[in-house]
Amino acid sequence: WSLAKLILASMAAMMRPIRIAQQLGSRLHRVVPNAPRQFAVASTGQGNRFLEKIASGEPVICAEGYLFELERRGYVQIGPFVPEVSLKQPEAVRGLHMEFVRAGSDIVEAFTYYANRAKLRLIGKEDILEPLNRAALRIAKEVADETGTIMAGNICNTSSYSSSDPSTWDDVRTQFREQCEWAAEEGAELIIGETFDHFGEAQIALEEIKRVGLPPVITFALANWTDGSKKGDKMLLQDDINIIEACQRMHDGGATVVGLNCHYGPQTIMKPLTELRKATTFPLAALPVGYRCTHTHPTMQELSAKGMTYTDLDPHTCTRYDFDQFGRDCKELGVQYIGTCCGCAPHHVRAIAMAIGREPPAAANAPDLTKHFVFGTQEVLEAAGNLKGTQFSKAGHACGTAA
Repeated sequence: WSLAKLILASMAAMMRPIRIAQQLGSRLHRVVPNAPRQFAVASTGQGNRFLEKIASGEPVICAEGYLFELERRGYVQIGPFVPEVSLKQPEAVRGLHMEFVRAGSDIVEAFTYYANRAKLRLIGKEDILEPLNRAALRIAKEVADETGTIMAGNICNTSSYSSSDPSTWDDVRTQFREQCEWAAEEGAELIIGETFDHFGEAQIALEEIKRVGLPPVITFALANWTDGSKKGDKMLLQDDINIIEACQRMHDGGATVVGLNCHYGPQTIMKPLTELRKATTFPLAALPVGYRCTHTHPTMQELSAKGMTYTDLDPHTCTRYDFDQFGRDCKELGVQYIGTCCGCAPHHVRAIAMAIGREPPAAANAPDLTKHFVFGTQEVLEAAGNLKGTQFSKAGHACGTAA
């Protein structure tokens, strides 16, 4: 795709008639025509930095994984997973954005994952829906402007969608519509629709992102869950659409980037990703979880013991070397949009960035064991005059030191 084609496609979507969802109390209603709204989207004259990056073929790094990382830090509750932290402790969100950017992320993704109407209704706080979304978007925009990176809006899988119940589709559309409108109004340069394990829900997301005139990134989650169906292993979404067909249809429908995120780890995601690359030519995305999933347990949910889902994953956490290899694999495979998802931290993002040849600010503090007082190298320690006072002689083969 040329830059001109990408921009023309984006602008064509923006010019479609604008409608908004009417809301009465806490009930959701079918969308109806209303007065046009103004969105802070890039015009043809301004250009769009995200589209330019994609058109150039340059790798794009996108750090996701805010939900799990902020849970580990004590700001998000496993279970409901509602990101109230953007209102309650905005400095924590801003800080993590900055850490991811220092580690090499090109995208500052607003932390609006699970900040949809259904999730807020679950905890009885539907009244904070818009303030929560706008707060998260403004934090991300502030960091993006300060660092020269690109701010993205974010929508995701809902707990409302049912492929067999058409009455849920309008509910989902309304939830996506309001979040997309807020993202556009707050100055996002793209919107990421992620973690869809149903094609039908992703289709609604794509339509709503295009409606506000922003480039869509759509990523699917191949889910095994634990019902024994193992659809993910069969390259199927939960509504039985093959992942290659799903991604092709998303691309044909106007998505700028399409691919996979979540559930699978950096090793296990490579099999479906390789099949996708063989079958397609458009820009692909890959954002695995930060856990060492295996061929027998290819998704993070399958690593957990019954009754401990997500809460017992710590011993399975990936090393930086796992993501270094993932970055190299993606570069070799020709995956352009690379990133992280649940369970990942800034050092995983840094590993990807360095693996593809970048030197982000955090690379200045990448490990250098040559200077360690026990596990360092004789040449370095001796040159500094520190060899006599070290425990260099204590580093034996049992510690993993090289022979």
